[in-house]
Amino acid sequence: MGNARVLAFYITDDNRRHHGLGVEKDQQGKCRERDKGFERELEAMGDIKHRNIVTLHGYYTAPHYNLLIYELIPNGSLAAVLHGKPMDKKVLDWPSRYKIAVGMARGISYLHHDCIPHIIHRDIKSSNILLDKDMEARVSDFGLATLMEPNKTHVSTLIAGTFGYLAPEYFDTGKATAKGDVYSFGVVLLELLTGKKPTDEAFIEEGTKLVTWVKSVVEDKREEIVVDSSLEDCPANEVNHVFNIALMCLEPDPSKRPTMAQVLNMLEQIKSES
Repeated sequence: MGNARVLAFYITDDNRRHHGLGVEKDQQGKCRERDKGFERELEAMGDIKHRNIVTLHGYYTAPHYNLLIYELIPNGSLAAVLHGKPMDKKVLDWPSRYKIAVGMARGISYLHHDCIPHIIHRDIKSSNILLDKDMEARVSDFGLATLMEPNKTHVSTLIAGTFGYLAPEYFDTGKATAKGDVYSFGVVLLELLTGKKPTDEAFIEEGTKLVTWVKSVVEDKREEIVVDSSLEDCPANEVNHVFNIALMCLEPDPSKRPTMAQVLNMLEQIKSES
């Protein structure tokens, strides 16, 4: 693996590659943090079988590249559905968005609480949430995942992830925690609610980002402008509940954020109460 590439394929029903992860080693074979993606993903995925996590069917290694082979994912990523080209975009109604939110929460909660050792994903974002034929959410791309023993609270790592989704404390401490995944999940919830990218061009021009914009709108008590205009006749009480859960996940102080098990419970209660 002196000059290796790592590729992860999520295959769509038209046999096109939906998502690929390519990583290079330099001439001396020195690895960047991301170069460990293949080994990380194999270690993290192991024997995981969960309806909201992509299923690893196999892998292939060769002198210059490695392949991870996943299940059929016909509807692509949540990012493509929300923000992609017109041919990829779909208008998601509220029941679909709520279902995706609950599915994501189930998958991440399973990683945090039911896997031994626990798994911190470290790169929760809409492009890593894939949608199956029933529009059920599947958490994917474990190339940055970190395993953590149950008695630990964090793992020290090099800073990695995607701008716009990273928890603020990560930049200060370099410690990967489950609460960092909770923050990233909160950002994806805002995407579902607003239909906007975390780093939308409009935000960049104003020197802000999705989370900052939403919080400023809340302070001005103008929450009604947050919700995606394509959402029509959606139950206001359910939308408000999900919005409030997102804000809990986005608390600046990680100790004030709920766990993913608590998030899942709150999301599931919305339907039982409505």
